[in-house]
Amino acid sequence: MTLARKGHIRSGLQWVLVLLAGIALSIPGQSQSPAQGPIHILTLKASINPVTKDYLVHNIERAEREGATLVLIQLDTPGGLVSSTKDIVDAMLNSKVPIVVWVGPAGAWAASAGTFITMAAHVAVMAHGATIGAAHPVNIDGSSPSEQPTPEEKDPSQEEKPKESGDAVTQKVTNFTAEWAREIAKVRGRDPDWAEAAVRSSVTAGWEEALNKKIIDLVADSQEELLTKLNGYLLSDGRMLITERVPLKNLPMSWREQLLNYLADPNLVYILLMIGIYGLIYEFLSPTIGLGFILGGISLLLAFLGLQVLPINLVGLALIFFGVLLMILDVFTPTHGILTTGGVLSLLVGSFTLFEIPDANLQLSMWNILATVGVVAALFVFIASKGLLAQRRMPVTGIEGMIGTMGVVKEELNPRGRVLVKGEYWWATSADGQPIRNGEEVVIERVERGRLLVHRHS
Repeated sequence: MTLARKGHIRSGLQWVLVLLAGIALSIPGQSQSPAQGPIHILTLKASINPVTKDYLVHNIERAEREGATLVLIQLDTPGGLVSSTKDIVDAMLNSKVPIVVWVGPAGAWAASAGTFITMAAHVAVMAHGATIGAAHPVNIDGSSPSEQPTPEEKDPSQEEKPKESGDAVTQKVTNFTAEWAREIAKVRGRDPDWAEAAVRSSVTAGWEEALNKKIIDLVADSQEELLTKLNGYLLSDGRMLITERVPLKNLPMSWREQLLNYLADPNLVYILLMIGIYGLIYEFLSPTIGLGFILGGISLLLAFLGLQVLPINLVGLALIFFGVLLMILDVFTPTHGILTTGGVLSLLVGSFTLFEIPDANLQLSMWNILATVGVVAALFVFIASKGLLAQRRMPVTGIEGMIGTMGVVKEELNPRGRVLVKGEYWWATSADGQPIRNGEEVVIERVERGRLLVHRHS
């Protein structure tokens, strides 16, 4: 066999092998491409607080460790703490796993802090009827910081006056937050002007406006529809999402996280704190251990658990305890309500300054404070008034209770004899020294050394 013939045979065999390999790769189920990790699904319908922050951040880190295909966050939030929001946004911007935020189902909110979280996603999605925006920072009392006029709005004829320190601080917060929102939008290819307006002017947007202004990328009304639209979706960094036939892994909040999340409500924590304090006070004033100890102890421990989650002012907490102490002292030391008045004022000031939460949606309700303090004040006024009446009331038992009581002479008082009082015989002496005959009625003036001093009943 010639060398040329051998070369033709070798070339033919190579083409056959290439053809067979192509056929093998085209057969379904024969591909040896690396297996994809599951889609991690997180559900958050709560405020943004340290508990929900840990839930999201830890699961994003877990998705990276386990090689998940993507993380899908179903979001519905009224807003929350800036510090917790920053940690969540940082984790999302630095995540190697694609993150999809779906503001759904219909009617869901991505308000305030939720706006930043939605914009930080690789893919932002909203359901029909969902809303996003209103990310303006607020003061501690829930009011909006004053807007700084733009250069075009300033009147050059007016002399520049230095702002007050409070206005300057709130303006710095607004400026910084607005710039932060712009940078997040730029990183994800969203509209930075709208992001800034959401902070400065509290603008909001529905699904249609958000889609037209490129605030979000897709619209979907269910997880199934969303996963279908995500299949083959090309990210800005060139990666393509594959969701078809990828297993789903739901990661709901644990019972511990759910409990702490419930306790992240300042109104609930405040009520538990009041129930706990007054429950234990009631128990200490009663002779036996009972419901007050159990209910008060559990309520107070749950309140302290919530106080660990929420940002609090220790001076406000001290004012609450001091106010309670003043009201208790007023029960035992009659001051005609002076201590109770001071206690109510201390309780009010402490309640209004207890939590340092700037978001108006999460602040302690003023009506909750007024109702709670009002009930407590009315209770202590009632107790104090009953104590004063008891002090002024004539004794009805014991030796003191006999003064003013009537009796009947059973042995003539001349000046000493015996009288019958309330079914008992007592030695008695005529107070004026005049004899009192047997059978006459007498009135007890006082008791001296176990003997009654009486006078004739007129």
